[in-house]
Amino acid sequence: MSRIGKKIIEVPAGTEVKIDGTVVSVKGPQGELKREFNDIVKISKNDDGILVEPINNTKFARAMWGTAASHIRNMIQGVNEKFTKELIVEGVGYRAAVNGKKITLSVGFSHDVELEIPEGIEVEVEKNNIKVSGIDKEKVGLFASKIRITKKPEPYKGKGIRYADEVVKRKEGKRAV
Repeated sequence: MSRIGKKIIEVPAGTEVKIDGTVVSVKGPQGELKREFNDIVKISKNDDGILVEPINNTKFARAMWGTAASHIRNMIQGVNEKFTKELIVEGVGYRAAVNGKKITLSVGFSHDVELEIPEGIEVEVEKNNIKVSGIDKEKVGLFASKIRITKKPEPYKGKGIRYADEVVKRKEGKRAV
């Protein structure tokens, strides 16, 4: 039984939800999101909020029940307040800069790494902090992970790009006997 799927999804004031078969579109003060779900779950709207139910009792239907409910919750939360991920660039000479629709990372390679900023994502850089924000939780998380993967934090000096809330386990280097 899905505990997440059982809960009724509340729709805050100022947010408009339209359900057209398996397509759910959510419109709010920050923007609009649209997503198509698997037809194995039934999505309906009532006075209390949005209700998600599985069509049958298969393992896949139960899995998609909670997944669909989580996606709808994230869509409603995203159109009301943007999702943000913060990254920290650590290391001597390591820098990040935003140039139009690209972010340029200087992280110890022989060349600068340029990443294209996806549509609907905003990137801000202050000193050695990168802030990725947007209304779609998946896009924000995916782009933040693409930035981080260009230079993962290493365990000896902690150089690299890490999330702001990430703890890098440090290792002791070689010692002379």
